[in-house]
Amino acid sequence: MATMTPPQADAQRSTNGHTGPVQQPLTNLHDLLTESGNEASLGFDTKSALEIARIINHEDAKVATAVKKALPEIAQVIDAVARSLRDGGRLIYIGAGSSGRIAALDSCECPPYFSNSPQQIQYIMAGGPKALASPVEVNEDSEELGQRDIARRRPTRKDVVIGLSASGRTPYVVSAVAYARARGAKTACITCNPNTALSAASDIAIVAEVGPEVISGSTRMKAATAQKTITNMITTGAMTRLGYVYGNLMVNVHMQNSKLIERGIGILMRACDVDRETAVRTIKSAGRSVPVALVMLKANVDKPEAVRRLAKSDGNVRRAIEDTTLEL
Repeated sequence: MATMTPPQADAQRSTNGHTGPVQQPLTNLHDLLTESGNEASLGFDTKSALEIARIINHEDAKVATAVKKALPEIAQVIDAVARSLRDGGRLIYIGAGSSGRIAALDSCECPPYFSNSPQQIQYIMAGGPKALASPVEVNEDSEELGQRDIARRRPTRKDVVIGLSASGRTPYVVSAVAYARARGAKTACITCNPNTALSAASDIAIVAEVGPEVISGSTRMKAATAQKTITNMITTGAMTRLGYVYGNLMVNVHMQNSKLIERGIGILMRACDVDRETAVRTIKSAGRSVPVALVMLKANVDKPEAVRRLAKSDGNVRRAIEDTTLEL
């Protein structure tokens, strides 16, 4: 398979999504912030356990500030993902190593929390599922494998493809994102270095500059924490925009075990200010669906009407209760 290159215009794209002259993407690993030495952890191997914990904690405190600076781009991606899922598209993460494992984690955690189909939010891991537990790091250097793996998912303009790479230069991820973009998909990236090939290949670049790691180059630390924080924001934000959250309650919870059943009952009691008996009775009559039960109680309608309203609102609970149609 021939190697795809980002469109020529991307050479003028900056890391915050705006256009203008920028330096050529960094390709030398040793020039990256995430590979630099960290003065705060000099002599790290001579420290006590408490000192080690303090140093790591001090560095971890920088993650939230770095992510805060990227909030405008994160918001753009939240809305892009919400639109995509609403219109029948998919969110497809792609990554390698620690970044790929974070992508897999976020993808796998959404169905039990939001009852979305596993097909809606997917992940591609360099080396395949076996690489989640047994590192296959050599795959991340292959542009051809990245293109092949994303091509198997047949990305279209309905989809959002997000590449995760702390360095922003992983060939597997860069080539996959460039391929998806050439096929019309909306593309984004989550990286921890500015001015990278992955940023240039993406429509929206989320850059969380967390700086040098406590252990130089160990991007499973601050960089991974930032990536996990950002993926949490993207999927939680998109699901909230789609109406799978009511107030701050996870109303689309999938009640498959005792803990989740209790959570569903508690959500109904809190949202509708009813006693436990009423909540249990309504959930049973709603076919164990919290959204249907919530609409029944809040709108004072029967199950068929609640189901009709939810279908009309594409599952948006607040719209179903108000029976209105609003745009995202």
